Amino acid sequence: MIKHKSKLYTAGIAGIALTLSGCASPGKPPTAELQSAENSLQQAVAADAREFEPILLNDAQNKVADAKNLIDQEKYTQAERLLEQAEVDAQLAAARADTAKAKQAVEEINRNIESMRKQINQSQ
Repeated sequence: MIKHKSKLYTAGIAGIALTLSGCASPGKPPTAELQSAENSLQQAVAADAREFEPILLNDAQNKVADAKNLIDQEKYTQAERLLEQAEVDAQLAAARADTAKAKQAVEEINRNIESMRKQINQSQ
């Protein structure tokens, strides 16, 4: 009877240990978030963020690199948060780059209009 109780006790301890180790697991890697952040970085680069928002783009790239290191360390929650920040930074860099390009285009159009006005006034 004592052997039987000892086996049950050992099995119970093993079960508790397995349960606790399962609770302590780091979860799953944030692969979807990593892909999304990398896609946003690519879009920002395509939007010429390197020219118009290099600091913000660099911050986003650094956050992705840091998140990859955290993933290697199985710190998935921290990595996920950093990837979310990187995605937002990259999207903001792309939007600001698009805005800057649009402003340049408007300025160019205004210069052309002014030039045409001058030509018209000179010909009259």
